[in-house]
Amino acid sequence: MTAPDRPGTDAPQRHAWATGLLALSIRRSVRGGLGGVWVRGPLPGGGAVLAPNHHSWWDGYVLREVALACGQPFSVLMTARQLSRFPFLRRVGALRADEVRAGVRRARAGWLVVFPEGELHPAGPLRGVQPGAAWIARHAGVALVPVALRVVLRGAQFPEAFVRVGPPVDAADLPGALAALLADLDADLLGSDPEAPLAGYLRLVPGRASRSDRVDWPSRLLTWLTGDRA
Repeated sequence: MTAPDRPGTDAPQRHAWATGLLALSIRRSVRGGLGGVWVRGPLPGGGAVLAPNHHSWWDGYVLREVALACGQPFSVLMTARQLSRFPFLRRVGALRADEVRAGVRRARAGWLVVFPEGELHPAGPLRGVQPGAAWIARHAGVALVPVALRVVLRGAQFPEAFVRVGPPVDAADLPGALAALLADLDADLLGSDPEAPLAGYLRLVPGRASRSDRVDWPSRLLTWLTGDRA
């Protein structure tokens, strides 16, 4: 964790058009592929390390859109393998997991997402907590915030993202707080009406409406041609 950062760790400033195009692509991906992003809990108003579970391909994109909706700069630590495959993600805040000094700077300036499970895991209970998120939060002097995250298909055509944010915690309390928060979110989903908005959650990022929520022109045409009525 204490290895020095290598030169060129910050996102490149050249070709600003490419950065804008990538940011637009991510936003369109979230809003076109999901039915919305729903949030519950106290979102940090400044520098912080967010420590979420990592059980979905969407996780980083979802939290980036939440950060932007809150007016917060966004960064995320990624594995070296993933960042080597998609190096252009540096343009939208990605850092390699061992770039901890750059991570400390980013956490002081906005939200830094560090997945304490270390890598993507199948959806389910928490798979252990590594110390990196707490280490960076301590050295940056910012809050360590547990975040439960689920991307699920409920009663609509497209999956929805649900984010439940807990209050800041000490390093020793992160594993228990994150596991409890994830259990609370799972209980919220399990006890809900799948065709109704999840009680207590605010849709912070809009998404794609399902056909059950709108009547498109082929449906209207078929109704007109057949004369069918409810």
